[in-house]
Amino acid sequence: MKRVRCPKCDNYITFDETKYQSGQRLVFECPSCSKQFGIRIGVSKLRKTQKEENNTGIEEPDEAEYGYLHVIENVFHYQQNIPLHFGENLIGRYQKGNPVNCPIETVDPSVDLTHCAITVSKDKKGNVKYVLRDGPSYTGTFVDNDILADNERRVIENGTLFTLGATSIILRTQSEEE
Repeated sequence: MKRVRCPKCDNYITFDETKYQSGQRLVFECPSCSKQFGIRIGVSKLRKTQKEENNTGIEEPDEAEYGYLHVIENVFHYQQNIPLHFGENLIGRYQKGNPVNCPIETVDPSVDLTHCAITVSKDKKGNVKYVLRDGPSYTGTFVDNDILADNERRVIENGTLFTLGATSIILRTQSEEE
């Protein structure tokens, strides 16, 4: 199955690409906003350029120096690996113009545009430390089924499961290989 994104509302439309030949042109109508748009089956040079430009490392999460977030697949989105960087990592739902630097491509309405943040820093001994805080968000951020209070910050480590609405995420750090 292949996904295309509506250029107007960013909604995903899924279709079976094996039924079509390379070079064939398809026209879609978005069920959310009724926008009609076309695509051509084959390798998209634009998509490759965007991946290189963003340098997200989604296919190769081990290259992320400070680890990555493993977003577990559910009915709202596909599995994703989002690399972390040193400093504040704002996590939220992807939308054009949204200032988050760790966007989750989802249609889950319970994930806010700016839902929570993970601050990657070093402690006094030089070890990498991960601190999670809520955005504040409308639905809250849960760590191991405990909701974070408004001003609460929680230190998390490799393998910690946290939940934003109906979206579950696992922190993966470089220390998992040691």
